[in-house]
Amino acid sequence: MHDSLRALRFSVAVCLTPVKQVIEKEFRILKIPVFGGRCSVKYIEIKIKDGEISRKEKQPDLQPGEVIFCSAYPVLKCEGPQRGVYGTLCCTNFKITFISEESLSEETAPPLSNKLLGENDIALSCVDQIYGVHDEKKKLIIGGQVRNKYPPKLLIYCKDFRVFQFGLSYAKEEEAKKIFQGIVHHSLEPKSLKCAFAFSYCEKVLYPEATVMFESKDNWKLEVNRTRSSCKIAHVNENYVVSERLPQYFAVPFAVSDEDIRKFKGQGVPLWCWSHSNGSALFKMSALPNVQDDGTAQVYRMFVDRMTNAVCQNQMYPVKIQDFSSGFLPLSDLQQSYNKFKQFFLIDNTAEFWLSDVKWFSSIENTGWLEKIRECLNKATEIVLSLEENSCVLMIEEDCSDLCCLFSSLVQVMLDPHYRTTSGFQSLIQKEWVVGGHSFLDRCNHLYQKEKESQSPLFLLFLECVWQLLQQHAPAFQFSETYLTVVSDSVHIPLFSTFLFNSQHQRDTATKLEYPDSQRHSLMIPSVWDWSLQFDWKVQALFTNPLYVEKPKQDKALRKPYRPKHQRQFSLPNSSSKPSPRKSFFKEETDNLKKMLSGMRIGKWINATEMQLSATKQFYESWQRKPLDYHGLILPCLDGPAIKIWLQRYLRWIPEAQIFGGGSVLTMKKVSDLAAEIEDLKNEMEKMAHDMHAGNTTKLFFSSFHAPTRLSSSFPFASLRTWSMRPFIPTSIVQSLGSVSNLAEKEDEDTEGVVVF
Repeated sequence: MHDSLRALRFSVAVCLTPVKQVIEKEFRILKIPVFGGRCSVKYIEIKIKDGEISRKEKQPDLQPGEVIFCSAYPVLKCEGPQRGVYGTLCCTNFKITFISEESLSEETAPPLSNKLLGENDIALSCVDQIYGVHDEKKKLIIGGQVRNKYPPKLLIYCKDFRVFQFGLSYAKEEEAKKIFQGIVHHSLEPKSLKCAFAFSYCEKVLYPEATVMFESKDNWKLEVNRTRSSCKIAHVNENYVVSERLPQYFAVPFAVSDEDIRKFKGQGVPLWCWSHSNGSALFKMSALPNVQDDGTAQVYRMFVDRMTNAVCQNQMYPVKIQDFSSGFLPLSDLQQSYNKFKQFFLIDNTAEFWLSDVKWFSSIENTGWLEKIRECLNKATEIVLSLEENSCVLMIEEDCSDLCCLFSSLVQVMLDPHYRTTSGFQSLIQKEWVVGGHSFLDRCNHLYQKEKESQSPLFLLFLECVWQLLQQHAPAFQFSETYLTVVSDSVHIPLFSTFLFNSQHQRDTATKLEYPDSQRHSLMIPSVWDWSLQFDWKVQALFTNPLYVEKPKQDKALRKPYRPKHQRQFSLPNSSSKPSPRKSFFKEETDNLKKMLSGMRIGKWINATEMQLSATKQFYESWQRKPLDYHGLILPCLDGPAIKIWLQRYLRWIPEAQIFGGGSVLTMKKVSDLAAEIEDLKNEMEKMAHDMHAGNTTKLFFSSFHAPTRLSSSFPFASLRTWSMRPFIPTSIVQSLGSVSNLAEKEDEDTEGVVVF
């Protein structure tokens, strides 16, 4: 007893003497948390010699080609206001990983388990910001400015909105310093492309058969034939001899020659995106540079006019220009708005959450992110309206690789039911984003370059818009919101070629092996669409939307013979002949809309934007009066309350925001069970017992979650923890709100400065 008191007094004296560093070489002081009633936490300091500590450092599970750079033990990982767990913190060439001394049971393990990244793993490219905490004060850590010191507490904000808190005070000084410097160096400092883990990963690569990759002429021919387009496949850029920004194969109007493509290295050439059943089509074009010389400017104008006429001749319809190079939706404004928006979901303590909850909705609205989503959906609706009116649309942008990718994808999702299936959606991303040349490497800032002007969440904005459509028209989509959330998370895993490069040329150049004696000519990097690399079949069952209404299959014997959906007139009709009826879905509405707009007298106080908003609103209202066809056109509702927050993606890691035994997951479980029962009945009626596996995946996955209390609104991402998740609201916040002022005195006698609800 006397020895213990002497040791405790000595530990206090150590904190007050200047010879602390000398003492720490012989002794280590561990603060062990002891939990009292409710939220009271007390700490007992134990002073132990280094030789008396048994080293229980565990090694992480490594992927093929993964190596450990540095590690530290013991490190305390904070998990909520009342809990912490000790373990080993490691940094590899792929991830930051924490190996806990406690093992999760099947009941507490997250339902959506990833084979590549565990619950306590952070991919290096997924790190957003790192803070050092000194005396409860946060200080932003900047790469390249780290000295020999290290903070006692490390706070890591992730791009998927997870927040990790690690205490380094209990590890050896040298190990703590190395792990801190290693994490900052490998996640925050600029690096070369070859440092990405995709170049170290050595495993057999399989490409999904259902997804069209658009890397060959045959892939493009299939798409052209599927949409009955009248464009041709250009292969003049094979081996990227014309332009490094263009793909090797693409579709153009028949009037565009190979010489036209070579003339300005693909700039000013209309590239085909998609064809409507009424004969109109969607094109995109890389804008020619602005020049001061009048002669050169005249040559550019003449060339663009000729290319525009080529579209008219090819489609036999007028062309409407959508020019995105004039400053529509600037990338810097988009990034700034998203930076403000995401701060409301990166919560590292309970007080911060409840403080932001006071004016949460108004603060979210002030960020402008939801308004950006509304603007994108409205612009996509404008383009859909033009196509429905039998007009071709030509989108123009500087490199036609940002907003052109965004709007061409959205338009096709709204118009083509094929792209609302899982395989079709993946093929759409391949065609418009990957092969289309979107700069994923720069826009996502995977290499953490200092110049962040090129960074912008454009692809995330696309997923946000698709999520809005999914919420409003769930039966029209084969995939679920969990699928979209997983796709957004996979962007920040530096293993897949899908989201790693700026162009196909950069990918082919970077993966070309420098060894002439090698049996392979290039390094095989996996595609993100091979979901078996990340999830087993039970988890992949959650990617399917149980509300999806499949298109009924028509019996071949009863199928009508094929008739063209549109017919073009190659000569002007005479006065006696009747005009050819339009085959567009909105013939009456578009005609009436044209008459209304042509008869309007527009004064100076009405600008073009207000006029277009009125047109799209009229278009939406006329569409709404029609019977809804989930295998036809779908349009978004753009009213204020209709644009919602993607709760699963942004709130899934915040325990205070979870609804235990409730939320949309409970509805999803009921619907999944009903869908599985219906599938069972179909199988029994058709006597297809051998095909039962396909219809039971969802039911089998949910079978272990019978009790509603086992599910939460954060399913399937968050773990089902056993400790209390009751919110802790600081007394100062409650008093400032002027409510239940005496609650602290009645129910919080054992707690200092905290109120428990």
